[in-house]
Amino acid sequence: MPQGPGPFEWEKSRNGEWEVNELYSPSELGTRKSISDFKPLLTNLAQSSHYEVQFGGIPSKLKSYLISKNITNEFITDDVGLLCNSASLPTTSFATAFIDGNFTGITEKFAHTRQYQEISLDFYVDKNYKSLIFLETWMEFIASGSFGTDSAFQNEQNYFSRMQYPDDYKSNSTRIVKFDRDYKNELVYTFIGLFPTALLPIQVSYQDSQILKVSASFQFDRYIVGKSSSLDIFSGINNLLGQFGIL
Repeated sequence: MPQGPGPFEWEKSRNGEWEVNELYSPSELGTRKSISDFKPLLTNLAQSSHYEVQFGGIPSKLKSYLISKNITNEFITDDVGLLCNSASLPTTSFATAFIDGNFTGITEKFAHTRQYQEISLDFYVDKNYKSLIFLETWMEFIASGSFGTDSAFQNEQNYFSRMQYPDDYKSNSTRIVKFDRDYKNELVYTFIGLFPTALLPIQVSYQDSQILKVSASFQFDRYIVGKSSSLDIFSGINNLLGQFGIL
């Protein structure tokens, strides 16, 4: 059989002669690229150190409880987010089910529930301990449903706790805004039904002094990727696809 020079195959025709068939055109072949071709992509990578946490949508009962502990509305909306020195962007997964019998010998897998993983936020503790008090008071309020005529003070032996209604302690517009140094693009994660579920132990010691930090785990019902304010909805950029002009 003759040897072909490139992306071709040879086959015999009915009259016994060899014919060549083109498998794919040269334009479909990969082309060599220089470093300068990759430079615009590799020099414009997102960095992990540019972000902002914004607590919003705090229910009125929770906000009143925080204010009673000297946690002002300004601290909630501005300061505590700036004190967040480390955050984790949310992730999601699907719970799946197996189906047998639709096709002989084949097991199919289908998604049935979207699952959201908890996030962790780390905060610097200021000299007035307000960031720590903010988290402690939020969690304290969640378990303060016994407050009223049948309640007891926390230092009494007969004290008991009762959970508040979820609508009174869940935040519905806390956001993590991811941007970069040029501020040209930003990615917004808006959390629906967010509340703290755990405070990690805080280590203190007589060794070399370090900045005191507190870490908290947060659960949430779901999150929205992309801008989601009423103005964004009116402008048609209220989700990830619209935000970047895909839709």
